[in-house]
Amino acid sequence: MPHEIDAVLLEDALFSLDELAHSCHVSREWVIERVQWGLLLNDGATGTDPDIWLFDSRSFMRVKRIIMIERDFEGNPELAGLVADLIEEIDSLRARLKASGLDAD
Repeated sequence: MPHEIDAVLLEDALFSLDELAHSCHVSREWVIERVQWGLLLNDGATGTDPDIWLFDSRSFMRVKRIIMIERDFEGNPELAGLVADLIEEIDSLRARLKASGLDAD
């Protein structure tokens, strides 16, 4: 008997504030604080009603990364945001090296 699986490509997904918080196992307030501190970006509606904010897959991955840094290294949110920025920059530079044929691996 075939099994049906419902799936959404994370790359194409948009999350509401509640969906993002639920998916990442954090509170709405946790996400709102990080948006207000500039650690997370939403659809550009910062400062408006959080119920209309939308987050893309990069935000989802960034939340997961910030959670890990805060938990594993007992880092404060600002430090976790900085570390996440550095990790994302390294990933971007590695992708550019690979695309240019200069892969460091």
